[in-house]
Amino acid sequence: MPWVVTNISLPDAGIHGQLGELNFSALPFLPQIDLHNNSLRGALPASIGSLTALSVLNLHHNQITGKIPYEIGDLQSLRLLELLFNRLTGHIPASLGNLTMLTYLLIHQNMISGPIPEEIGNLVNLQILELSNSTLSGLIPKTIGNLTRLNTLCLFGNQLSGPIPQELGRLVRLQILQPLVRVGPSSIPPAIGNLTMLNELFLFTNQITGTIPSELGILPNLQNLDLFDNQISGSIPDSLGNISKLVVLQLWENQITGSIPKSFGKLQSIEEIQIFSNKLSGSLPQEFGDLINLMSGQIPCNKLSGFRPQEFGDLINLVQLVLSYNSFSGPLPANICSGGRLQYLIVTSNILNGSIPRSLKTCTSLVQLQLQENQLTGDISQHLGVYPQLIKMILASNRFFGQIPPNLGASTKLTVLHLAQNMITSSILTILSKLSNLVELKLDYNYLSGEVPPEICSLANLYKLTLSSNQLSGSIPTLIGNLSNLGYLDISGNRLSGLIPEELGGCTKLQSLKINNNSFSGSLPGAIGNLAGLQIMLDVSNNNLSGVLPQQLGKLQMLEFLNLSHNQFNGSIPSSFASMVSISTLDVSYNDLEGPVPTTRLLQNASASCFLPNKGLCGSISGLPPCYSIPVAAHQKGKILGLLLPIVLVVGFGVVDVTVVIIILTHKRRKPQESVTAEARDLFSIWNFDGRLAFDDIVRAIEDFDDKYIIGTGGYGKVYKAQLQDGQLVAVKKLHQTEEGLDDERRFHSEMEILSHIRQRSIVKMYGFCSHPVYKFLVYEYIKQGSLHGTLENDELAKELDWQKRITLATDVAQAISYLHHECSPPIIHRDVTSNNILLDTSFKAFVSDFGTARVLKPDSSNWSALAGTYGYIAPGMY
Repeated sequence: MPWVVTNISLPDAGIHGQLGELNFSALPFLPQIDLHNNSLRGALPASIGSLTALSVLNLHHNQITGKIPYEIGDLQSLRLLELLFNRLTGHIPASLGNLTMLTYLLIHQNMISGPIPEEIGNLVNLQILELSNSTLSGLIPKTIGNLTRLNTLCLFGNQLSGPIPQELGRLVRLQILQPLVRVGPSSIPPAIGNLTMLNELFLFTNQITGTIPSELGILPNLQNLDLFDNQISGSIPDSLGNISKLVVLQLWENQITGSIPKSFGKLQSIEEIQIFSNKLSGSLPQEFGDLINLMSGQIPCNKLSGFRPQEFGDLINLVQLVLSYNSFSGPLPANICSGGRLQYLIVTSNILNGSIPRSLKTCTSLVQLQLQENQLTGDISQHLGVYPQLIKMILASNRFFGQIPPNLGASTKLTVLHLAQNMITSSILTILSKLSNLVELKLDYNYLSGEVPPEICSLANLYKLTLSSNQLSGSIPTLIGNLSNLGYLDISGNRLSGLIPEELGGCTKLQSLKINNNSFSGSLPGAIGNLAGLQIMLDVSNNNLSGVLPQQLGKLQMLEFLNLSHNQFNGSIPSSFASMVSISTLDVSYNDLEGPVPTTRLLQNASASCFLPNKGLCGSISGLPPCYSIPVAAHQKGKILGLLLPIVLVVGFGVVDVTVVIIILTHKRRKPQESVTAEARDLFSIWNFDGRLAFDDIVRAIEDFDDKYIIGTGGYGKVYKAQLQDGQLVAVKKLHQTEEGLDDERRFHSEMEILSHIRQRSIVKMYGFCSHPVYKFLVYEYIKQGSLHGTLENDELAKELDWQKRITLATDVAQAISYLHHECSPPIIHRDVTSNNILLDTSFKAFVSDFGTARVLKPDSSNWSALAGTYGYIAPGMY
């Protein structure tokens, strides 16, 4: 039954129903309909045109569908039309142009399509026109310029194209202009400069092209200029410096070139500048320090240039200066905080150099200080002060040295402290324990020494703690379990020792735990199994851990990466590992494990290299011997022993024969210098393989060293790529047969001896060797990308090897050399670290290779017997 209504003003009443049920023809004198924020559905009926006395039609925030009826143009008395936030479709009817009394037209946030009708220009009393966030297309009609009373125009979030019409210059009362999402090839027209009453100009997030018109400089009342996230090119016009009331300037994410105009010195009201992600370049002016009150500017990602120091002395309202992700060079301005009101200084990812500006030491107003990824240097302890308001300090990836500043203990509001990848020395200060709000503490890749202070364990809010790649010693504090909110702990690559404390199991929110590349001993505590939240990584590799693996590790059902390699674990892999349904990488290589490898779905295609060498692992993984389970009853034992006895006797006699042969060969030595050749002849060792079978497999894989398998040639031999029967790829380095047989033999044995004892992640792994009168070769891990030299010669690969990857690469090599010099006893000197001897995998991780000229430094002998290595790469003292 249709409704009969005499008055409709029920906003937020929770009304449900179909608009079509309203009998508008029975209400010709109804002055107002206000049903916004209800649940009305259906389309507006054509009968709405009969409400000739209606002055207000407010239906916003409903579920109205269908088209705006053409008959709506009959509402000659209508002053307010609000249909925003519905589901209207179709075009804007041209009949809207008949509503000459209309002052507010808001139909945004719908699905209206098609062009804006020319007739919209007839609405001469219109003050607000909101058509944004729909699917309107076509040109902006020039007739909008007739709306001389308009102060708000919002057209953003559409598919409008073409130029911004110059006729907008007639809108002298306009205060807010927000048009043009996805504007086609065009420029901002000069006529927009006629909007002398314009207060805010919002053209952000479009596809506007062309240049910034210089006419913007004649807008004396403009306070907010937002042109970010477009494709604007050209330079910044000098005339912008004439906008004396400008408070916010946002030009980021464009293609602007050139320099910052010197006229910017007149922007005395400026509080926010954002010009990041452009193509501006150059150095910062030293007088930029007078921009002391910038409120919330972000100027990252730029390459700004052309500043004139004297032009910035009058910018006295700067509170925040952000210059991140640019190519700024030179030093930071010395007086950058001369006014003492700077709150945000963020210059991330530039190539700035020099020291921290002296004025920052007394800049107590700082809230964020981010100087990371530059080339800044200096004694960090001498340039930082007390910052009671500081929340975030990130100084990582620079060249700072000295001690951790003791003053940091007074910055009690700090939540983030990153000092990683610098050259900071000394110990970790216990005063950092006063930073009770600290969430992230990153001190990795420095030269910190001493112990991890137990006081750090009082930081109850700590979520990330990275101390890796330093020179820390001692043990893990037993108070570590107090860090109940810790999610990431990385103390790898240090000199830590002792037992892994059971208390570590109290850090139940850990997602990633890395304690690898240290000297921890004893067993792996079962309490690690309590870390049910571990899902990214558990890495305890390259330590001195021993004993059996705890069954509790099987409770880590979310864990994806587990590395237990390069330890002395024995016994079998716990059957509970089969419960680790998320495990994708399990590495137990270089231990003394035996028995079956538990299989999970994600480990079905695992590489055998993750399980070799070990004492006797077996399983269904390709490359491992199968496991046989034969029940042995008591009455069968005698039969089995009878079968085993002949085998034992044959093996025993074989051992005796080999011993006799070795003794004979030893007695036949004529010269001491020939001992290396004699004792190595006919030797073959591929770890966890039978020598004969492995030899045949390798020779067969490369077809008796056919040249088509060569992937590299050096002064001492050729390197072949071999795919073994289990599918594993290895690199086989075969020595040349030359007249310098004894020297070749020495190089061979040098590399064999050194690589068989090395366990370091950035040194190529050796799987085995063969010393035979006909064949002398070594078998290595296959590194897919090849040498650094080859990568740099390949234009495409060289482009991928960006500066960040190059820094990481250099760090990998430096760590490998440091390991050889300082962690090996006695020390090992490579003597030929060239780009040809640095191998890269597909992720550009570096591996040091070719130890043919390496030497072991024995304390009771001369360090060097002869010059070796590649000229240009030999240390100066070697020439």
